[in-house]
Amino acid sequence: MKYGARNTIKAKVKSVHKGDIMTLVKFDAISAPEMASVLTTESVEGMELKPGDSVQLVIKAIHVLPVKE
Repeated sequence: MKYGARNTIKAKVKSVHKGDIMTLVKFDAISAPEMASVLTTESVEGMELKPGDSVQLVIKAIHVLPVKE
């Protein structure tokens, strides 16, 4: 997958808290103690994110975008 952001961090999904429309996903990151992202529930379900999954965090502006490989 190609994207324009240049800052990336390897991380593991720590927790997934689903709401009706938005879901809060927290990550354990190697170079930061913890990071979080608020995503649409549809996106979380589409990527099938669950605690323990390895993801790459793509950081651009104020957004933290998880990319599941």
